[in-house]
Amino acid sequence: MHSPILAPMIAMVLWTFVMLGWLYAARIPAITKAKLVYDPRRPAEEFHAQLPATVRWKGDNYTHLMEQPTVFYPVVLMLALLGDGGGVNLMLAWAYVALRVVHSLIQVLINKVMVRFAVFTLSSLVLLALAIRAALDLA
Repeated sequence: MHSPILAPMIAMVLWTFVMLGWLYAARIPAITKAKLVYDPRRPAEEFHAQLPATVRWKGDNYTHLMEQPTVFYPVVLMLALLGDGGGVNLMLAWAYVALRVVHSLIQVLINKVMVRFAVFTLSSLVLLALAIRAALDLA
């Protein structure tokens, strides 16, 4: 099965791996520079608190990419299976991916929470619209 809506889904997956790479590229040198040693008997938050905020932001964003986008993936797959992966649905899917990329860049570069929240809210509304359209396809 080939559906155009699978392209934004794989783009979201690939963006997640970009952020994972960025996370490691920032975290490993910071850990080495600070000579930090992870103690598994202590909460992970204590270890992470020793890292600079700009390094933690990348980890926070990677975590965020493991949250809401996990709703995006099944909605996209459902639309692809229903044969409705083009037109408005495709535009909404690409809009969601673009907004999540912008969200990531805001979080890892400047972390202005209110700006990030506005982009997150907009991406959530786009995902909601996509989910509603998928639900209507089933009706």
